[in-house]
Amino acid sequence: MADIEFLKELCEPLGHVVFKKMFGGWGIMIGERMFGLVAHDTLHFKVDGQTAARFEARGLERFTYVTKDGRRTVMSYARAPEEVFDDPEAFVVWAREAIEAAMRSAATAKKPAHTPTKRRAAATGER
Repeated sequence: MADIEFLKELCEPLGHVVFKKMFGGWGIMIGERMFGLVAHDTLHFKVDGQTAARFEARGLERFTYVTKDGRRTVMSYARAPEEVFDDPEAFVVWAREAIEAAMRSAATAKKPAHTPTKRRAAATGER
């Protein structure tokens, strides 16, 4: 079970971490990036292609939910290992990896297609 006040204490060494209520749970954010998710009293950390195998090797399942139309959606968050609740140093290690995954994810996210400014379009003949 995830105790939000306890998690806030564990996050102190990470810097300015914000806990944001969302969808009946909590998003754990640093800057604009969400690196943690508390849902159904369970802490999940952000995973990506570089970190997912570490979670999978430990049997730490991904966070999933069922949409209104009955489809199961798998998110890029996996259950945190139990030792992070007993060992603040382990928490920081796993959390920093989740922060790095969140930063990589943001860097590779699709950016909106570039549309030329009116001035540039007029100068180059673009539309």
